[in-house]
Amino acid sequence: MSTWIDSEKCNGCGRCLKTCPYGAIEMGSDDKVRILDTCISCGACLESCRQEAILTDVQPRTVPDFSDKQGVWVVAEQQHGQLHPVSLELLGKARELADILGQEVTALLPGDNISPLAETLVRHGADRVLLVQHPELQTYRPVVYTDVVENIVREHQPNILLVGATLQGRDLAPRLARRLQTGLTADCTELSIDQDEKILLQTRPAFGGNVMATIVCRYSRPQMATVRPGVMVPKQVPQPSGTVTDIPAKVSPARLAAEQVVETIRAAGRKISLNAARAIVAGGRGMGSAAAFAELEKLAAVIGAEVAGTRIAVENDWIAAERQVGQTGQTVRPELYIACGISGAVQHRAGMMNSRYIIAVNKDPNAPIFKIADWGIVGDVHQVIPELTAQLQ
Repeated sequence: MSTWIDSEKCNGCGRCLKTCPYGAIEMGSDDKVRILDTCISCGACLESCRQEAILTDVQPRTVPDFSDKQGVWVVAEQQHGQLHPVSLELLGKARELADILGQEVTALLPGDNISPLAETLVRHGADRVLLVQHPELQTYRPVVYTDVVENIVREHQPNILLVGATLQGRDLAPRLARRLQTGLTADCTELSIDQDEKILLQTRPAFGGNVMATIVCRYSRPQMATVRPGVMVPKQVPQPSGTVTDIPAKVSPARLAAEQVVETIRAAGRKISLNAARAIVAGGRGMGSAAAFAELEKLAAVIGAEVAGTRIAVENDWIAAERQVGQTGQTVRPELYIACGISGAVQHRAGMMNSRYIIAVNKDPNAPIFKIADWGIVGDVHQVIPELTAQLQ
């Protein structure tokens, strides 16, 4: 398959040069364009040529019949017998998508002794809960979990498959997508259904958050997406009625032997994750040092908050990477978010702008963070934060 130029029709207008996303067209010395070896015959240039001088033998792709692919599925995540909040958030969105498509919502929950969690999944929108219980699934193991989920997905053929963009989900989802030979859109901020094609519209930030890209998966199923914790809102069904089914886990002894959990070590420090925190005190470039973050710890201790930071704070080792809020960190929506020395770049705002109340402390009165803050304090954080802590004490 190839694409070529009919030199007799080409008038050298150059319109096609601008439309080729791969730079595979160049202008020759005879003022005629020519196709380079880097062309992948994507067809982007065909409509741009008014002379119809660009020819191809590539046949247009046809969308397969996916009418047998039914259901919006959520791979629910649990740790030590506790559901991760993102699972309930995804079920709320799955319920919305399934109602538009006229399909069912299924929650797939791997683990061990997890039957009590099924009722919670039903209350939050699941028409059906598939429990996959096995002692070896008590702790997440990449290969074993992927084997189990892959087998069930292949058997039931869902239309849409949603996974939380947690540490576990970000490891599991791409493995599944590769095995299922389908696409995967990571870190989506919005999911919706195209009214005409009835396919999933997957929206996520691109180019450093400056562009919101909407991605579709027309030629394969399931349509897969991951969503960060805190982006969607959990919803309870007024009159829940769902079924719970136990599915035998097909666990390979050879896989188990090759992948073993030797020890589980809990991180020292606070037990609450940023996603579950009701209050967060965050520091940015304006804090200036790791020592300054000690003042934020004091303030957080007084009001029962968690401490977080921006990307620059993580890069300077002022705070741990798992405490980063923003487009490349975590998305949070606490009751109270105190932004200290944070200018408010769009990448950071994307991770915290849905907080109920925002307090900003910055010495620059024109800092973008003040545009979304409910209250603003213009001043030096090194003076304001200790005084604020003292007053609250």
